[in-house]
Amino acid sequence: MISRITGKLKQKRGNSVLIDISGISYEVLVPGVIMRKINETVNDESYITLVTYHYLQSDPSRSVPVLIGFFSDIEKEFFEKFITVSGVGPKAACRALELPFSTIVDAIDRGDMAVLKSLPGIGEQRAREIIAKLQGKIGKYGLIQDGVKFESVPAEEDTKREALQVLMQLQYGASEAKGMIEEALRRNAKVSSCEELLNEIYKQKQKKEIIKDAGR
Repeated sequence: MISRITGKLKQKRGNSVLIDISGISYEVLVPGVIMRKINETVNDESYITLVTYHYLQSDPSRSVPVLIGFFSDIEKEFFEKFITVSGVGPKAACRALELPFSTIVDAIDRGDMAVLKSLPGIGEQRAREIIAKLQGKIGKYGLIQDGVKFESVPAEEDTKREALQVLMQLQYGASEAKGMIEEALRRNAKVSSCEELLNEIYKQKQKKEIIKDAGR
């Protein structure tokens, strides 16, 4: 299974890129939100690394390997959550993810049908299914700072350390991430896992934004 690909960007297409590796070109499908980042930050003939989701698209006569590319493991994780919704396959999800990940997560969390229905290929019934399946379960992906450079830190076993690692992957600075973790634990000392801690951080972030909006 191909999980990561690094090579020279040879061509940008509507919804895919060609990446050359030692004379062999691989076509990688990319969601619209990722393509915009590529257009803004990567020139043709530059080297690029994409984290890839690799699957076989099958029909009665053949099976075709397909790669879908992302800039980080966190983005790929959200994609994998998104395709757990009934009727949303990998290609449909790739086409739908036109808005920033954090915007989509926020819409799911708030049950905002209008935003979800604005995604390509997502109608009212599918939007309802997305909300029913994912609402309240994907808080950490709402912390993605779309468009900010990716950083990483070594993994640790401890819940706070694990949460710090994820927040750093989500492009938060170390000091800011530590502050968010401590504030979340002050609000809810009963969290017992990294996932619960990140959901608590997301909730407090949303509350701050609501208060900020109300003060305008």
